[in-house]
Amino acid sequence: MPGPDLHAVLKKYWGYEQFRPLQGRVVESIIAGHDVAVVMPTGGGKSLCYQLPAVVSGQTAVVVSPLIALMIDQAAQLGDMGIPAAALNSQISWSEQQEAMQRALKG
Repeated sequence: MPGPDLHAVLKKYWGYEQFRPLQGRVVESIIAGHDVAVVMPTGGGKSLCYQLPAVVSGQTAVVVSPLIALMIDQAAQLGDMGIPAAALNSQISWSEQQEAMQRALKG
């Protein structure tokens, strides 16, 4: 059985017709269950490399980042696209953190 049409998902949620260099290969490797280490420049499209596999698999992706503003922006952008997302950081209350963790545990 063929896998998901990654280009259709890329177009539907992100509005792009094609992947940037190496993005497609990274996404396919993650979907195939391989461990992947990716080094890309700022603006190179790293976020899509973990966001798209989570969308097509229906699974939760956990991303660890020291950049609080980036986490908040990306969670908001995903929410605007209809993709459930949350950011956990020191700027949100303990109850909000607990709520986000419970939502993640429930899928």
